[in-house]
Amino acid sequence: MARANDEAAALIQELADLLSITGGDAFKIRAYERAARSIAGHPDDIAGMDPAGLRAIPAVGDAIAKKVLDYTTTGTIRQVEELRLRIPAGVRALTAIPTLGPKKALAVYEELGVSSVDELATAIGAGRLRGLKGFGAKTEENILRGIELLRSSGERVLLDTAAGIADEIVAALSALPQVERCAHAGSLRRMRETIGDVDVLAASRDPRPIMAAFTALPLVAEVVAGGDKKTSIRTAKGLQVDLRVVPPESWGAALQYFTGSQAHNVRTREIAVKAGLKLSEYGLFEAGSGDLVVSATEEEVYQRLGLPWIHPALREDGGEIEAAVKGELPRLVTAEDLRGDLHSHTDLTDGVAPLADMVAAAAARGLEYYAITDHAPNLVMQRMTDEKMLAQREEIRELQRAHPNLVLLHGTELNIDPDGGVDWDAGFLSGFDVCVASVHSHFTQDHEAMTRRLVRACENPHVHVIGHPTARSIGRRPPVDADWDEVFRAAARTGTALEVDSFPDRLDLPADLIRRARRLGVKFAVDTDAHSVAHHRNIRYGIGTAQRGWLTPDDVINTWPLERLRAFLAKN
Repeated sequence: MARANDEAAALIQELADLLSITGGDAFKIRAYERAARSIAGHPDDIAGMDPAGLRAIPAVGDAIAKKVLDYTTTGTIRQVEELRLRIPAGVRALTAIPTLGPKKALAVYEELGVSSVDELATAIGAGRLRGLKGFGAKTEENILRGIELLRSSGERVLLDTAAGIADEIVAALSALPQVERCAHAGSLRRMRETIGDVDVLAASRDPRPIMAAFTALPLVAEVVAGGDKKTSIRTAKGLQVDLRVVPPESWGAALQYFTGSQAHNVRTREIAVKAGLKLSEYGLFEAGSGDLVVSATEEEVYQRLGLPWIHPALREDGGEIEAAVKGELPRLVTAEDLRGDLHSHTDLTDGVAPLADMVAAAAARGLEYYAITDHAPNLVMQRMTDEKMLAQREEIRELQRAHPNLVLLHGTELNIDPDGGVDWDAGFLSGFDVCVASVHSHFTQDHEAMTRRLVRACENPHVHVIGHPTARSIGRRPPVDADWDEVFRAAARTGTALEVDSFPDRLDLPADLIRRARRLGVKFAVDTDAHSVAHHRNIRYGIGTAQRGWLTPDDVINTWPLERLRAFLAKN
């Protein structure tokens, strides 16, 4: 995606956030939020677009187009700059706390003079918030959880942010004549949910031109350290990238070493020591003589240790070594295994692309079947009606003629109410091919109530998939509190799949819960939850999370042929 799109979208979203602090019009705030999503997801570069081109982007009208044009010509949006001056920086800092809304942030600033996260934590500990209107014990508890979540995220970035930067660097360096091989490594290669810094590895016998080209890249804001073997830079967004250049003959050992994890590497080094060998980033050596044994490929390194190659997503010392020794490593699901996508949205609700464009994007992915699952009416802000949904069903039937190789499924994303009920009655629900049901509200229900809520949703014969089950937003909203083993048993018993949502700020179910659910017999759906054409590319992150959860193609229902999928969906 073009960098200008991301920066413009971030400014429009900041404008919405700032207006929410000052009590701006709710309709206008939602319009800005939707435009921000649309601009970020637009496939074409907005840099250089004229007003007409900007207005052609879904959800971008005259007023927003002018603001985007302001950004593309000046590098900022004047209204955002004005609001930044009006709203104290301390209030803006407080709004970064998950669970603390903008109005409450303004209240604690104006009433108590609190202007930082640390000051707020201290104020809660001293009981200073209890006299404020709208701040009870439950509010304090939620704010403290939000502070803990914010602190735990530290300076880490979401997976897609790191991947975008890594992809750009690897592509630029791979084009250099001195580079024989180049790839990212570290936690990004292992597809961790958040990334602290990016590791890039290059193989070459002439490192200096590579280091020079690396530090000259447009994304470099600061050179932290330089050298022939390792150079570190920091991007404008504060992400550190470390580039290491190794001789081509050391590529495999270096890639294995710098992929990690540390715990996995400790285990492989222990195996090497027991075999009279020494393993490092330079190769596998005889311990006594120091003679090189192997180093050129990862496969050779693992083989010499008596192990098959282990997929990077499994390298967390979570049982992969034991499984490798026994010959029981799973054949992990890949994006190429997917035959369909069971969760996506159009501009009928909160998506930003029309139905025809989303279907075309699914066809371009080579899918065999594709479900459109716009929101149901209990998510009131989306203004869904029975008539709109039935009209969409007819539009899908018309589109099917234009896509004979892609079976279109008409679905919906239902809302799991606080008591576990969902939108629409059984008669209306029976008209859908697939129903995803998700928690979109009342995230702070207690343990027992949330468990009952999710179990009841699984027991609904018209619910086929539980969407983003923990409802978390990484770094912004914690997962809901439930007895997950009980939920997993209910899902397995009722034949309800659990989703692995590919949105980078969701990746939900998380990998640890995927493994628990799989052991209890649950099946899964790895979906994009796409709200724009560009979101179809997010599938790589969902697949990475599924791989970290040890999922095989047979575990994932949208790898199945349509006939087998339909049998699964007919659970009622």
